[in-house]
Amino acid sequence: MRAFVYNGQPSRVVFGRGALEKLGAEIERLGAKRALVLSTPEQRASAEDVSRRLGARSAGVYAKAVMHVPIETAEAARAVAKELNADCCVAVGGGSTIGLGKAIALTSELPILAIPTTFAGSEMTPIYGITAQGQKKTGRDARVLPRTVIYDPQLTMTLPAKIAGPSGMNAIAHCVEALYAEDANPITSLMAEEGIRALARSLPKVVSDPAGGLYDLARNIGAPLSLDAIGMKAEALDDAAQLATQNPYYNPRPIEYAAIRQLLQNAWEGRRPG
Repeated sequence: MRAFVYNGQPSRVVFGRGALEKLGAEIERLGAKRALVLSTPEQRASAEDVSRRLGARSAGVYAKAVMHVPIETAEAARAVAKELNADCCVAVGGGSTIGLGKAIALTSELPILAIPTTFAGSEMTPIYGITAQGQKKTGRDARVLPRTVIYDPQLTMTLPAKIAGPSGMNAIAHCVEALYAEDANPITSLMAEEGIRALARSLPKVVSDPAGGLYDLARNIGAPLSLDAIGMKAEALDDAAQLATQNPYYNPRPIEYAAIRQLLQNAWEGRRPG
């Protein structure tokens, strides 16, 4: 039997569709009265929505979080939190925003309520990182661990595929790292394995690639994957593109010869859409 030590992180998780509706009650549970809402510039609309939900408990919105938490951004956010007499930070977004909340908590000890909208996972660790003079330095401090995390699946519905895909792969990398970490143990390994399984199963559904999905389905059932395979000659592609252009029917994209010709070429060669 393997001996191990496991330290559970003392954070509260509120999960479920529509969980954001419980924001006010969770802020009250923290005993906070003036919450500073954090986000990146791109997610300011979400931060403003959270601020409206908080009503009188909102101290304002600071929508200047950026990747890797530059020390200048951290210091500016700390100053704003102090100026507004904030007694709590609400971080709406991914690792950049939650990282900024951690930078504030590191020097002020303000509790963090995290509302993740990506799969970064920063909300579940006491690890922080701040970049100064071109170098990012990380550390571990219990003060930066969010006290409460609200997971509302609806908040990920509008996450663009170009962000969801890499974010999910990054989450898988974190899970793999947990399996070989120096302090790995059966409990964290169980969570890491489940995380990998869930992400591997779900990411293909999250990322919008219906054309590629249909191609894979055809391949898996043994259907022909190219026009060449069903007998179309390469020399007929020009005529086919010309006919399609001359006799167009309703299509969401403009009917243009060059695009149709390339589409037919890809189909003749059996290339996977993407």
